[in-house]
Formats: sequence, structure tokens, C-alpha cells
Amino acid sequence: MRALTLKAGLALVPGLALAGLLAGCVQAPKPMYQWGGYQDQLYEHFKGDSQHPEEQLRVLEAQAQKARAGGAALPPGFRAHLGMIYLRLGRDAEARQQLEAEKASFPESAQYMDFLLKRLAAARS
Repeated sequence: MRALTLKAGLALVPGLALAGLLAGCVQAPKPMYQWGGYQDQLYEHFKGDSQHPEEQLRVLEAQAQKARAGGAALPPGFRAHLGMIYLRLGRDAEARQQLEAEKASFPESAQYMDFLLKRLAAARS
């Protein structure tokens, strides 16, 4: 009986070794978005301890450039946040461009982006 159990256990060893080998070769899935420091920037912004808008803009633009260079997508809300920073700096044309880009990249944001774009147009009038 003991010999039979030992044989059954030894029969499992190659299968387990193969499974371990294959599991070790599997690569982690590539993230959908290039988050970078965006979440930290957003947290600082809403916490109220954020940097000057020019500094935020510099950091976020550098992150966007890094994402483009790596072929990664920007996360949801990134372009909208960038647009809001442009608005704070009085750069309306760039803000509009970012809000339109957010709307195109994430159609589920269209209603809110349209609302912001209408407010932007009304403020210009």
C-alpha cells in the first residue's frame, strides 16, 4: 500500500514541475493605462496642498509625453484634469482641446465634457 502511494506521489512530480516552470514564464499583463504620478497629482490637487498650476501642468505634460513615448494610453480623467489646469491658467484653447480629447477617448464622459465645454463657451461670451 505504501509503495503504491509513493508511486502515485512520484507520478505527480513531473506534472507539478512543469506547471511551476510554465507559471514562472508567464508575464504579468501590461497595464491598460499609464498612471504614472497622475493619482498623486490628483490627490494633492483635491487635498488643497497642491503645487502651483504651472508646476502641475509641467508634471502632467511630462507624464503624457512619457506615455506617448511608451505607446501607453492615458488614464480616464487625465485629459480633463489637464484641461481644467489650462483653464486656471487662462489658456482656453488648450483647455478646449484637452476636454475634446477626453470626450473622444472616453465616450462615457461625453455628457460631462459637453457641460464643461458649454460653460467654457459661455464664459468666453
